[in-house]
Amino acid sequence: MTQRSTVFIGGGNMATALIGGRIAAGAKASDFGIVEPLSSQRDVLRARFSGITVSAKTAAEVIAGASAVVFAVKPQHMPAAARALAPHVDRVPVVLTIAAGIRMSDLSRWLGGYRRIVRAMPNTPALVGAGVSGVYAAPDVDAVARETAAAILRAGGEILWCEDEAALDGVTGVSGSGPAYVFYFLEALEQAARELGFSAADARRLAYATFSGAMALAQKSDAEPAALRAQVTSKGGTTERALATLEANRVKASVIAAVKDAAKRAQELGDESGKEP
Repeated sequence: MTQRSTVFIGGGNMATALIGGRIAAGAKASDFGIVEPLSSQRDVLRARFSGITVSAKTAAEVIAGASAVVFAVKPQHMPAAARALAPHVDRVPVVLTIAAGIRMSDLSRWLGGYRRIVRAMPNTPALVGAGVSGVYAAPDVDAVARETAAAILRAGGEILWCEDEAALDGVTGVSGSGPAYVFYFLEALEQAARELGFSAADARRLAYATFSGAMALAQKSDAEPAALRAQVTSKGGTTERALATLEANRVKASVIAAVKDAAKRAQELGDESGKEP
């Protein structure tokens, strides 16, 4: 591998999305390596990215020359994956982790004291290049290494640098889990349309177009969401009636409480993973 190479530990959806995004931006498949223990998935990766290096396990020759190593495995697999990397990590400029709930102090411990770590919380729209990642870099990460990690993450969408690691629990509550909240609302909007007599196909079309159109309008406007809402809410009209029902059922308050509960659960999961020796 060359000095520009990035090695991913784990070859699942998020890893393939980030690699695919980097290749679309001009990188070569040969710039990347993947450690993936599942043989069937290794075949898929080789077929998708011609020229990529795919390995069954972490080894010195796999890591040698890497400019970054990215942990893209499930949180429960992180201790073992980190311990496998530990003997080879000293010369790696930066380690990026996108494993939910794994704190830097625990990862550093499993890596034998390695501290050049960047931790990110991406979300699933990264699979189509439309995600957002909250990112925090340890004090030992220099500017070059920060940009290396940022470039990898930008392949999946926007990034937001956080001033402290604890903020990533909030990112998890808002945007990490956030796509599920959007899908939940879409479910409700679609079901309402069906109950008003529309076919399943037309109900979905109405719901999706309404949501994407509202987002496009919001993103092109300088106005805050509350102002945009007021602009489409005529006194005594249909929208006012609908919003009154939402307020009476404390929908906004419930959403806020749900996000805070998700953030709290992210903190709890970090506590639990930290108990792993």
